[in-house]
Amino acid sequence: MGIFDNLFNKRQACPQNHGNSNPEPLLYSELAKNLKYMKSSFGNSADFTVRKIDLKDKTKAAIITMEGMSNKEIISLSITNPMMNYCFENTDASKIDIIEKRVLSASELVRVIDFGQAFTFIMSGFTLIIVDGCDIALAVGVQGFSFRGISESETDVVQRGSREGFSEPLRINMTLVRRRMKTPDLRFETMQIGTKSKTDIALCYLKSAVSQKILSQLKEKLRRIPLDSVLAAGYIVPFLEKEGDLSLFSGVGVTERPDTVCGKINEGRIAILIDGTPSVLIVPYLFVENFQTLDDYSNKAYFASFSRILKYLAFFVAVFTPGMYVAIAGYNPELFPGGILNKVAASVAQTPFSVFTEVLLIHFIYEIMREAGLRLPRPLGHAVSIVGALVLGETAVSSGLIGAPTLMIVALTAISSYVIPDLYPTVAVLRIAFIFVGGFGGLWGIIILFAAVLVNMCSKKSFGVPYMSPLTPFSFFGLRDSILRLGWRTLAKRKSLVQNHRGCDISSQEEENDDKGE
Repeated sequence: MGIFDNLFNKRQACPQNHGNSNPEPLLYSELAKNLKYMKSSFGNSADFTVRKIDLKDKTKAAIITMEGMSNKEIISLSITNPMMNYCFENTDASKIDIIEKRVLSASELVRVIDFGQAFTFIMSGFTLIIVDGCDIALAVGVQGFSFRGISESETDVVQRGSREGFSEPLRINMTLVRRRMKTPDLRFETMQIGTKSKTDIALCYLKSAVSQKILSQLKEKLRRIPLDSVLAAGYIVPFLEKEGDLSLFSGVGVTERPDTVCGKINEGRIAILIDGTPSVLIVPYLFVENFQTLDDYSNKAYFASFSRILKYLAFFVAVFTPGMYVAIAGYNPELFPGGILNKVAASVAQTPFSVFTEVLLIHFIYEIMREAGLRLPRPLGHAVSIVGALVLGETAVSSGLIGAPTLMIVALTAISSYVIPDLYPTVAVLRIAFIFVGGFGGLWGIIILFAAVLVNMCSKKSFGVPYMSPLTPFSFFGLRDSILRLGWRTLAKRKSLVQNHRGCDISSQEEENDDKGE
């Protein structure tokens, strides 16, 4: 009940302005007028149900629900039967007060005073109780809609760790986080976004670790989102970035694991849980976090450091290798070792296309196969993989359409791309860009584009925190859990908060202490 009380208190204190400034009318004291207004608002919607009942003193009441959103058995046992069997005394107390305090035993009861609140509660799975002669209704939490159970995340897979992943209902996801952080310092703040969908979201953070400046900035950005509907986490990500930011890299992280969320909020970050999606957003989010996984903290420090170095190498291989291959083969073939140069020259002589055209063609085919594998059912997806490997791979090389060195380069970059799945969209675009500049500008084109991307990354900030920290601005203290991962005995000595990184716009005493420690 506290969540929805906070929700409407905050909406009244800080009203959203999405082009509809007309407040919803207050409830009437006559039951017939309330039902008429609600039926006219919902029209002939098949899922809007009204159950009229007569109390023992002949007072008329109505129980309103949305079909499939509430538990019918609980409604019958906990609401309908107690109300119809209770003997109302001749007192001056309002019947709504008596029903709230004496009749119903539900733990989640909220008073409703206007139709806007009433509609929101009904469409959230609550049951609305309206009594003739009362201009206040009761919303009872008896949600009973169907949802996907808790299962292992298919995107964030770990070898050592929990097998629980977020589900679609907001309350279930909040519970998964609360189970892992048994402290009153953990806070959830709810609000709604989307003028039509009225999607419930919850900001999750640790009161002692979060930066109040970042928190207030996030709330302000969320309130200003002008969308009619929010159906997935990706809808609101562009509104959390800095306006006019053209960077390919995102300062907003996404995860489906509750243990990952707990680890992030322990470092001062804020998680955004969105009703209807298992994807949870995390802000601020840094570049180095794309190379961190939960398995890094479950393995020995030396193996975790080795894995991270491997991921960084895979990132550079996935981005630069095709472009470098095209640039060297087209403009500076003397840079190839003698044996490799002979193979490349023989391959180019036997194929009808240039190296630049070959690399672009095979990348285009690969992206088509990847999209087909993602969209098709799983059995057909395996068939697409087999066709791609055998028919388009082996046959293209044996027929002389594609050179074997080119196919090997594309295969290497494709595999390396999946080592860091969070950066795959960025890597795919950058890879094509480097192929083009390598084909038209050679190594100088590669160097110029790399410098432009590096400047863009170093100038980017996520809620005032430098995106490339702790690499730049350089922080020796931050290196303990970035490229390398030190042991837990070292990490446990002093907690690192995201707002205390060098170059951050948020000043705090902790930042000064970190500077002294370095």
